[in-house]
Amino acid sequence: MTGAGRVISFDPVMWKLRDGRQVTVRAVRPDDRDRLQAAVRGLSDESRYLRFMSFVRELSPALLDQATSPEPGRELQLVAVTGGSGEIVAGARYSAAEGSRTCEFAVAVSDEWHRLGLARRLLEALMLSARLRGFDGMEGYILASNTRMLALARRLGFKEIRSPEGPTVRLLRRDLRRD
Repeated sequence: MTGAGRVISFDPVMWKLRDGRQVTVRAVRPDDRDRLQAAVRGLSDESRYLRFMSFVRELSPALLDQATSPEPGRELQLVAVTGGSGEIVAGARYSAAEGSRTCEFAVAVSDEWHRLGLARRLLEALMLSARLRGFDGMEGYILASNTRMLALARRLGFKEIRSPEGPTVRLLRRDLRRD
């Protein structure tokens, strides 16, 4: 799926965060495998659980392949990297089933980079990119205990609907056609 019949790329952009630190946000590349795995391993147990909804220490080889080689038009994986080392400090992605007009999002930010506005900006970038690619809606499955992500999604216009996953998981949806 592409916006107006064209492939839309995500050009790297430098963001200055609330504390003055800067990151470069860009599309993930296949050579990010080791950096992405290090970022996942570097998350606290709580952050990994909130992102993956299970106790994982690292990504499996299959998930690592999927994360670093997203399918153009259906998936976008963004990473926020630091200047000098190129360390990945945050990631955000959306993915859609073949032919779907709705995509699902996920965001993870390294613990020492929390509360700097990075998750918000990443989610806003995902929403804009998905809209430009022709998606009508975006949704996310978020643990009920992840109150900060739930609050962020609501501030960005996501509405909570009944989740088929049960009471411990919230389903938030947003119409991308408005704005």
